[in-house]
Amino acid sequence: MSPVIKRKRKKISIPSEYLLLLLTGLCVVLMAVTFLTDYKATPLNKLVGYVVIPFQNGISRIGSWISVRVDELGELRIVLQENQELKKQIDELTVQNTQLQQDKYELNNLRELYKLDEQYSGYEKVGARIIARDSGNWFHAFTIDKGLDDGLRIDMNVIAGGGLVGRIVDIGSNWAKVNAIINDDSNVSGMVLASSDLLTVRGSLQLMKEGCIGFEQLTDSLEQVEVGVKVVTSNISDKYLPSILIGYISEINLDSNNITKSGKITPAVDFEHLEEVLVILKTKQQIAD
Repeated sequence: MSPVIKRKRKKISIPSEYLLLLLTGLCVVLMAVTFLTDYKATPLNKLVGYVVIPFQNGISRIGSWISVRVDELGELRIVLQENQELKKQIDELTVQNTQLQQDKYELNNLRELYKLDEQYSGYEKVGARIIARDSGNWFHAFTIDKGLDDGLRIDMNVIAGGGLVGRIVDIGSNWAKVNAIINDDSNVSGMVLASSDLLTVRGSLQLMKEGCIGFEQLTDSLEQVEVGVKVVTSNISDKYLPSILIGYISEINLDSNNITKSGKITPAVDFEHLEEVLVILKTKQQIAD
């Protein structure tokens, strides 16, 4: 067998201190060339000017665009935050405005009740709020939040909005049900204020579609009753106190017997928008006794 001759490759090894010294010298030379060489005169510098400077300008424009967008995003966040705060303020103001309108509406109602209280100052009264009503468009039968504990009794008269509403027909300790004069089963003995002629006022939910109720059995022998005169409760009514305004005659017709008249009355009370009422704390029977 022939002997295997192993050849070892010689590795070139440069000590690290010499390598560092070499690189340092190269940097010094390059720095010297940079300072001593005319920038504009060197073709390499011109090449750098054509290639690097436009690139730098592009980078600068991109940086400026990004900076503007960042500023805009910051402003947008501020605007959105302000918008949310303004929406919240608008919601709060809307609630406050609604409450103020409701307070104004209730104040107007209370003023009307106060005027009514003064108008019928001879009677002791208590205010009550309507808490429920029967189905339909009008308050022809409803429940109030006062009852026996507040001194109320059946047949006590209820007034509101300038005139007669109805009377209490059922009652509990803290509630009472009122039957209005516009209900189909209501009959009220009335009197024409101008002539003292008597008539009977009959409730009619059908006529209330026209905003009125009916009357009949009017004897107008002197032809004094005309459209627009007031009709009040009469002295001979067994359930209602005298001289409470019912409404105004809006239509008069001569009956077939050529003696009596009938027609329509526009109620003094707005039976579509009742909320508060006054209850007179004496019945007709109690006063008579």
